[in-house]
This record gives sequence, structure tokens and C-alpha cells, in this order.
Amino acid sequence: MNSSFFGELLQTISERGRALLDRGRDRRGNPAARSENLIGLCEDLLSGRGEASGVALAREILGHYADLTIGPRIAFFESLAQRFGTDPARMEEAIAAWRAKPSDATAANVHATSEPRRQELFRRLNLAPGGTQALVRMREQLIDVLPNRDDLGAVDDDFVHLFTSWFNRGFLVLRHIDWSTPAIVLEKIIRYEAVHEIRDWDDLRRRIDPQDRRCYAFFHPALVDEPLIFVEVALTRDIPDSIAPILATGRETVEPEKMRTAAFYSISNCQRGLAGVSFGSFLIKQVVEEICREMPRLSNLVTLSPVPNFAAWLRRERAAETSAALTEADKEALSALDEPGWWNDAGKAEALREPLMRAAAWYYLRARTGRGLPVDAVARFHLGNGARLERLNWLADTSDKAMGQSHGLMVNYLYDLDDIEKNHEAFAEGRTVVASSAVQRFLRPTLELVPVAG
Repeated sequence: MNSSFFGELLQTISERGRALLDRGRDRRGNPAARSENLIGLCEDLLSGRGEASGVALAREILGHYADLTIGPRIAFFESLAQRFGTDPARMEEAIAAWRAKPSDATAANVHATSEPRRQELFRRLNLAPGGTQALVRMREQLIDVLPNRDDLGAVDDDFVHLFTSWFNRGFLVLRHIDWSTPAIVLEKIIRYEAVHEIRDWDDLRRRIDPQDRRCYAFFHPALVDEPLIFVEVALTRDIPDSIAPILATGRETVEPEKMRTAAFYSISNCQRGLAGVSFGSFLIKQVVEEICREMPRLSNLVTLSPVPNFAAWLRRERAAETSAALTEADKEALSALDEPGWWNDAGKAEALREPLMRAAAWYYLRARTGRGLPVDAVARFHLGNGARLERLNWLADTSDKAMGQSHGLMVNYLYDLDDIEKNHEAFAEGRTVVASSAVQRFLRPTLELVPVAG
């Protein structure tokens, strides 16, 4: 038995127990007192040296934090920003020491001193049982207030810095999700699906149980039974041009010998507190390896992707006095988009097809953010991974959500294993959108590349 461990723990309980009880009495008091008491515990945690006492105190802090309401929680974030940053005086001393005697040692001291105290606080809080999950939740709550609190951005930066290391690809575990997966995980797959809603358990089973369907998810050892991100795959004969046949209730299962295409039709991030920590590219690459190993005869690796920001972009272009993307004739023709249920009228839909597809081609091939990137976030993801924009699909998703976000448009990105590296370099170095001739044909040759607001 490790007597020093238990001795230290008992001593900690004796010395700090009364202080914790006194602070606990203020938990029902005013918001300032509650957050201030929590900050005091954080100072204690940073000043302590023992691992046993640190674990106990980290658990206590996270327990108190979980009880905070919105007001005290924001006050806690404010204290993290104001009182747990870099110490200016120590930074000046470290820089002066390096200037006086440049060396690896003095440079390392500058590096260590420049680190905000918040980062070490978060590391020590992570010692508590369930600490990682609690910190991910804490960051999720911080994200909720960031739009109105620029002063808390530094706290968010520290979370992202640490999470990027803690959720490094080397720690992630890929799991095949099927009907034998524990129910607690399957329930979360239903809840976290963000692209095409899973209506019930029968709908879920149709997506993961048949031989022509696959689902894979990344997990982290510190978040038990909590998927980080998952992808749903349809194994088909041809490249799909609409989502309805993939999700259909009474569809026929594709026989293995007829499978030529793996279509990634839904990728969902599960932990909002990990926003900004990239998993998707790793997931796609590893799933491609898994599927190609299992079915070497596959000839097409594609996505069937949504276009969630297209309708909003097109609305702005239609309203603009002058638009590089649309002519006045286009604007007049596209006014039919404002008519409810236009897609159910074959004549109206056909009249809209050409101008809308031309606009979509401009959206993908010409529209740029101020930084010169494609305005579409999904496009940035797949093009950055080396995919090619293969096809624009007219009225590929007529659900209410898709009609509101994209006027029913979906696209295929093609992952050609021989060209992935070349495509990636073209996008990374020159912001080049690699697209098939079928997509490029929709674009008027007279249009020039013009940066627009994203």
C-alpha cells in the first residue's frame, strides 16, 4: 500500500475540508461570490504540488462548475481571461534573460513563461475522473457566449490549443458501427446525425445493418462511448445523384458483385466543444483504406454532399444592385424561387434549372471569401483533402431543410487515389478548385474571378 499517497490525501482533506465547506455555503449566494469561490479553488489547484490533492481538488472544482448557472459561469470565464493569462512581469524578466544570454535554456524559459496560466489549470483539471469530458462541455458553454464576448477569445484559443494535442490522430480509435454496437452508442448516432435526420430505430438499422451500408466513427479513450465524428457510406453500382434512393424505406439491397461505388453521404461532428479540432480528413482517409481493403473492386470513391450555404449566397446575389454572378435576366428567372413549392411544378422547375445551375457553378468555381478561399465550407473541406468537384445534382434533396438551404442542390466530390495529392497541392498552393468538365460547362466563359463576401 502506498502510505504516502493516502497520507497526503488525508492531510489534504483535513487542511482544505473546512475551506471547501465554507466556500460551499456561498454556492447559493450571489453570482459574484460563487464564481469568486471557484476561482479561489483554481488558484489552490495551481499552487499545489501533490498529485493526490490535485485530483481531489480538480474533482471539486469541476463539480462546483457544473452547478453554475449562466451568470456565474460567464463571470468564471471572465476571471479565466483576466486573471489566468501570461504574467507580464515574468515575461519581461524571461526576455531580458534571453537577450543577455541567448541559449536553449533561456529560450525554453521564454517559451514556458509565455504560456497562459489557464493552460496549466486546464491540464490539472483534466486529472479529475471524467475531466476531459467536463472540459469539452465547458468549452461548449464558452462557445455559446463568444459571439457577444470578444474578450473571451483568448480562453477559447487555449482550449483549442490543448484539445488539438489531446485529440491527436494517434489517440483516436476507428470503430465500425453496426447493429451489434452497444445501444448507448447507437442512441448517440441517432442524436448527433446532422445532415440527414435519423427518424427512428428502423431508419438507423437501414443505414448500418444491410451489406451495402457502412458507418464508421472515431472515438477517444477519455470519452467512453462518446463518438467524436462519424460517416455513413452507401455501397452502390453508380455514382448517386440524389439522396432519396439511398434513404428509401423499401429499396433493394445491392449485391456485393455489383458494388462499384462507395458514396459518403453524411459526415457528422458529435462534440460541439471540439469545434476547430479537425477529425474529418483523418476519418475519410482511414475509412477509404478500410473499404478498399474489404472491397478492392470499387472504382469510385465519392461523396453526395449538401450545399448548406448556397441559398443564402444566392439570395444576396439576387438582392445586390450589381452582381458578377448573375445577369438581370438570371435574376428575373430566379425570382420563381420565391414561390412556395415551385419544385412540385414541373414547368417552373425546368425553367429554373439552367439559371440555377449556372449560378451554382459560379458559386463553386468563382465565388471567394476575402482570403481567396471558396465560400462553401464543405467544398473547402473536400478540396483541401484532394477531392475533385465532380458533379452538380439538380433537386437531389427535396426535404424542407435542403430546399431552404440549397434549393435542393447536392454535389459529388470524387476522390481519385491517383490524383489526391496533386489536387490537394493545387488547392493548398493556388486555391485552385479542381472540377470536372461537366461542372465547368455550366460556367459562362466570359465571367472573371472576382472576390466576393462569403
